[in-house]
Amino acid sequence: MKTSTATKFAALLSTSVLLLAACSGGGATDSAESSDSGEAASAGGPQAGGTLYILTQAEQILHLDPQRNYTGADIAFAGGLMHRTLVTFDEAGNIVPDLATDIGRTDDGGQTWEFTLRDGITFEDGSPITCDDVKYGMSRSFAQDVITDGPAFLVAYLDVENYEGPYTGVGQDQYDDAFKCVDDKNMVIRLNTPVIDFNGAFTLTISTPVPAASDTGEFYDDRPVSSGPYKIESYEIGRELKLVRNDNWDPESDPIRNAYPDEIIMQFSLDPKIIDERLIASEGPDANAIAYSVQPENLDRIFADADLSERALNVFDPYVRYVAVNTASVPCVEIRKAVYYALDREAILTAAGGQYAGETADGVIKPNLPLDYRAVTGYDDLMPAGNAAVAGEWMDKAATTCPDVHARATGAGLSLDYASTPTNEKYAAAWVSSLGANAGITIIPNPIEPGQYYGVVLDPGSQGDLNFAGWGPDWPNASTVVPALFTPDGGFDLSRAIEGDPEAYAEFAGIVAAGKGEVDRNAQGSLWADGNQLAMDRVWVIPTLFGKTQLLPGSKVGNAYFWDAYGWYNPADLYLEQ
Repeated sequence: MKTSTATKFAALLSTSVLLLAACSGGGATDSAESSDSGEAASAGGPQAGGTLYILTQAEQILHLDPQRNYTGADIAFAGGLMHRTLVTFDEAGNIVPDLATDIGRTDDGGQTWEFTLRDGITFEDGSPITCDDVKYGMSRSFAQDVITDGPAFLVAYLDVENYEGPYTGVGQDQYDDAFKCVDDKNMVIRLNTPVIDFNGAFTLTISTPVPAASDTGEFYDDRPVSSGPYKIESYEIGRELKLVRNDNWDPESDPIRNAYPDEIIMQFSLDPKIIDERLIASEGPDANAIAYSVQPENLDRIFADADLSERALNVFDPYVRYVAVNTASVPCVEIRKAVYYALDREAILTAAGGQYAGETADGVIKPNLPLDYRAVTGYDDLMPAGNAAVAGEWMDKAATTCPDVHARATGAGLSLDYASTPTNEKYAAAWVSSLGANAGITIIPNPIEPGQYYGVVLDPGSQGDLNFAGWGPDWPNASTVVPALFTPDGGFDLSRAIEGDPEAYAEFAGIVAAGKGEVDRNAQGSLWADGNQLAMDRVWVIPTLFGKTQLLPGSKVGNAYFWDAYGWYNPADLYLEQ
């Protein structure tokens, strides 16, 4: 999953089951070792009541539409408060039942999955949630011209060939055959290949039910129907999103969500430096506030202060931060190699928070996936501040093999897309200076409003040459990383290698096909490592950080632990001291 546009990226995770993070995260964020992932909870225990404030510099949430939501913190927010799913993750990262009575059943090695819905589950208007609502919600993922940016696991794995979603009717009979509602509560979902851990896909909000009569297509983002403990009262982009209690949510039907606050207010378009100062002071309503990150320049101050460090979190998170190379616009591997060697990774670490930043990444698979991670080879001559000699050699080769791209890189320049945050401005400055000094490459910064960032770079018509990004596995398998980042149907293919590097992509596609069909988990992990190595050999991305996350909750926010599953707080568990 993408890292949140308002959080940061990361390094390893917990040693147990998950370490993932719904999807993406680093391209649009800001981001350090002392405290653990402990809780800022009061001695009195959880209490109901009060208003929880969420402070962000973004102008909006990228997607509240459950089938389009694919950033870690946004999934935590919407999934914890509004959108229930068939299964979900608990605090420890275990898959547990949510709308369903169990975590899914399969008796054919993962090709066919069965779920049964709980009693007492309803939408915000009190109408019961049925199998048809879950089926309809999932069908929306196939309307990829309307329901953009979301995960593509259903499109890739459901046993259909030419289904276009619920709006055109094309292929509806195939979908109805692959997803059967036996009755209002029981469903059978058939995949095109066995995937023994595919129930992990249903932790994402793609499995959130949607009432067909309320579906407004691309505008469902503005007012999705709640199946959780809170519903939208008002949403004004650039100003505020207000959630209030959903009186038709039955806590007896929901073993996951505690729903302690009376209301949740997200305040948009705030200066991130002011957000830090408000949380540090923690006065009045700000004592009941949380945010998505801490500015790196404030980390020493926070962790040197006994009171502040006691409530601060400093943890490894699930994401790999990287810069995707749009190979369709930069098809020259020699230029891409020059960029790889020229980058000043030391400056990136400094901008990310120095001692708090984590460690330099070598690929898109993190060591927290031990069955899939293998150290990338072939780059022994990388240097922390960039290797100008090797970068220059690749630029000399590029002048001969791809003179047009070479001329653009050294002349008009390569565009660098990033979410406009203070920390990302520092990252961008490091790219501009080190690529210019070490390789003679001109970098043209292109800052984008954080709440709109991924919508821009995921559109080939507006995507630049280089794009800040971040990714974490959706469940503990690099099957949710390698295919997702580098195949057209993977959901986050910023590199577009099928267009810009077709011969290498053909080899890569063979690895992915073998990996999807491999039922031995160790053998499958080796294939994902092979795919990661090939992507690095061809420089489809420039990995930067296996990093850490720092958060500072307000002084009256309880249960403010780090939820490894999505790389943020678990908002369903937060409470406010009264």
